[in-house]
Amino acid sequence: MRGLSPDIKSRILNVFKFLVVLFIASLYIFPFAIVVINSFKKTGEVILNPLTLPKEFRISNYQEAAQRMRYFRSFFNTFVITLFSISAIVIFSSMTAYIFARKKWPINKIFFGIMVASMIIPFQAIMIPLVKIYGSMNMLNNMWTLIYMYLGFGTAFAVFLYHGFIKSIPFELEEAALVDGASIFQTFWRIVFPLLKPVTITLIILDALWIWNDFLLPSLILISAEKRTLQLSTFYFYGTFTSNYGLAMAALMLTIFPIIVVSLFMQKYIIAGIIKGAIK
Repeated sequence: MRGLSPDIKSRILNVFKFLVVLFIASLYIFPFAIVVINSFKKTGEVILNPLTLPKEFRISNYQEAAQRMRYFRSFFNTFVITLFSISAIVIFSSMTAYIFARKKWPINKIFFGIMVASMIIPFQAIMIPLVKIYGSMNMLNNMWTLIYMYLGFGTAFAVFLYHGFIKSIPFELEEAALVDGASIFQTFWRIVFPLLKPVTITLIILDALWIWNDFLLPSLILISAEKRTLQLSTFYFYGTFTSNYGLAMAALMLTIFPIIVVSLFMQKYIIAGIIKGAIK
C-alpha cells in the first residue's frame, strides 16, 4: 500500500473496518436467525437440516405454542413482575441515593460502601440459603416475594447510578425550593427527580431486560403453573414437548419478541443516558 494515495488508503481501511463489524454482527445474529427459521418448520425439517429455509412457513406453530404454554397468562405474570419491580427499584433507589448524596452523615458513607460492595456477590452464592429462609416462612410461590427480591438485588446498582448523577446537580436549585417553603420530600420529587430523567430511563431499560429475561430466580420462587413467567413456560414446554423442535422454537420467539421490540425502540435512550451520565 506504499504507492497508494492517502484517500485510497482511507477508503480501504474503512472497507476493512466495515467487513470486520459485519462479521462480528453476523456472529450475534446467526443464532437468532436459526431460531426464527426453524420456528416455522416441522420437526422433521428441523432435524434433517436446521440451516435451510422451510419448505412451508407454518404459522400454526406459533398458535399451538401459545396455546400449550398458556402464553397470555404467562405474559401477564411477567409484565406485572417487571412493572412493579422496576417501579419499586426506581422509587426507593432514587430516594436512597438522594439521602446518601445530600446528607453528610458518617453512616451514609458506610451504607453506601456496603451497597457498592454487595454488587460483587454472585446470586448463586446466596440462592440456596435465600430459598431455604423464605421457604421456612411459606413465602415461596408468590409473585410479590419475587418482586421484593428483585428490589433487593437491583437497588445497589440503581443507587450507585443515581448517587453519581445527583452529586452533579447544583444544590442551589434545592436551596431555592426550601426557601420557598417546600419540604425535602417535595424538593426531591419536584426539583431533583425530573432532572434524573436520563439515568432513570437508562435504568428502566436495563432492569427491564434483566427482569424480563431472568430465569433462575423465578424458577426458585414460582412453583405453580398459574404463576409461571414466560421464561418458565418456555422451559417446561421443552420438558414436555422435547421432540417437537418447531413448536419449541416458536415458543422461544414468542418469549423474546416483546423485549426485542422494546429494546429496538428504546436503545437510543440507553445510549443518551449513558453519555449524559458519563459527562456529568
